[in-house]
Amino acid sequence: MKQLTYQTLAEAGYDGFLLREAPERVLQFGEGNFLRAFAEDFIDQMNEKAGFDAKVVLVQPRGGHPESADLYARQEGLYTLLLRGRENGAAAERTRVISCVSRCLDPKRDWAELLECAKNPDLRFIVSNTTEAGIVFDPACQRSDAPPASFPAKLTAFLHERWRLGGKGFLILSCELIDRNGDELKRCVNEYVRLWGLEPEFAAWVERENRFCSTLVDRIVTGSPKAEADALYETLGYEDALLDTGELFAAWVIEGPRSIADELPFEKAGLPIRVVDDVTPYKQRKVRILNGAHTSMVLAAHLAGKAIVRECMEDEVIRGFLNRALFDEIIPTLDLPKDELTDFAASVLDRFNNPYIDHRLLDIALNSTAKWKARVLPSVSEYVKRFGSLPRCLTFSFAAYAAFYRDGRDARDDAWVLDFFREHAGDDARSLARAVVQNERMWDGALAAIPGFEEAVAADLERIGETGMYEALREC
Repeated sequence: MKQLTYQTLAEAGYDGFLLREAPERVLQFGEGNFLRAFAEDFIDQMNEKAGFDAKVVLVQPRGGHPESADLYARQEGLYTLLLRGRENGAAAERTRVISCVSRCLDPKRDWAELLECAKNPDLRFIVSNTTEAGIVFDPACQRSDAPPASFPAKLTAFLHERWRLGGKGFLILSCELIDRNGDELKRCVNEYVRLWGLEPEFAAWVERENRFCSTLVDRIVTGSPKAEADALYETLGYEDALLDTGELFAAWVIEGPRSIADELPFEKAGLPIRVVDDVTPYKQRKVRILNGAHTSMVLAAHLAGKAIVRECMEDEVIRGFLNRALFDEIIPTLDLPKDELTDFAASVLDRFNNPYIDHRLLDIALNSTAKWKARVLPSVSEYVKRFGSLPRCLTFSFAAYAAFYRDGRDARDDAWVLDFFREHAGDDARSLARAVVQNERMWDGALAAIPGFEEAVAADLERIGETGMYEALREC
């Protein structure tokens, strides 16, 4: 079977959209599965539906994998994106050949070629997703390094080359999963400007001519479907070493001026991208509704005998618990328009019920102490503040957390957390509730300050012990 190329598609009579030639307008640090199923999907659709006419230069954030970069050359930048999920209550899937990638550079091998991109007057956008650890200031990186090790150092060197050549600045879209990702990237670049003693004129150009946008990204990407690859190749009619898969749902929220929409024609292309003054409420929406729903449900569901998220959605009791937590307890604590919040929650439930993704509860349960604190505790605190009572399901989710960790067999967390629960494994319900709720290191005193919370958790732990988790969930 032939490998995916433009010639292969021509011979197969492929009639989908392809853009073989276009100026390189986007430089992207990060060639992993996520951005290829996210940013490239959007860029390709803007090319087709809105005349964006753009190619993307991919850059490996750290480099050292020339064989991976060479795959793009062999496939002429082409790869297949398969998106699968639920739409309007039914299973659905879409297949698209992505043709917006021009090449992929390994900076350890292709550093000079990467800097050469700074000469390109058409280059306007820089996109990044270098993992949560990618945006970091490393003082060991020196100006003379070719290339510097960290992503922000590489970006600083590239921006300096652009400035030295008299070029225009960039719209920089950070997609890393950290708070204020654009602001943090800009801070790191400014640190390198100071560390390397770069020109004041360059520092002023960075500030004046470049916009570092904080963004929120949302799409579950499952990557290369190795178990299905051969069958998919037969269906497609070619082999694709870069085949990527993900869910249908996607959202990209970009913080910045409205003028961004003039440069990125996502509205004309009908894409789920929006430009906002402040990304914070949308991050809060995602963390509390999507992530909060996961964390408030999975530990109880696991102890009730479930293994994957989709099984939970097929169970009337667990689905009912989740619905009540989402619509009655989490959404009322958020300040975005109610229809936006309920629509997003409905999409979350569809995503949880995706027939193509087996999302294991124990994978979500990893490090649940920090997750419950970040994802659920803010909703509990805000609910109490606004309504003067405890949110029933979210409070129960904390009792399920304590029961799961006391059991201990499947808990994966920091050693000190696991040690704490081992020390309290023999506690009765009320003693365990008091020890966990009062743990200052875990909750910074926030739970101990909520009137009646400890007593409610103790009562739920007793009920779980008496009836079992599933019946306790039913009662809740």
